[in-house]
Amino acid sequence: MTEIAFIGLGNMGGPMAENLLKAGHHVTGFDIAPGACARHRAAGGSLAESAASAAAAAEVVISMLPAGSHVRDLYLGA
Repeated sequence: MTEIAFIGLGNMGGPMAENLLKAGHHVTGFDIAPGACARHRAAGGSLAESAASAAAAAEVVISMLPAGSHVRDLYLGA
């Protein structure tokens, strides 16, 4: 199955990542909130120590972040 990096495991991203896991994909997640990370691991996902390390081995990178400024910072390194 597809190797997926999922950045942002909160209210929207967490359930989306869980559905990808249920579909049989390997999902490596990253979030700054420990609770979101714990829920992802409990659902069967792997965790990375940074967004960059999550994305390093992924075929697909998905981000689900709360604001455009967070997305810009993630992808542009600002």
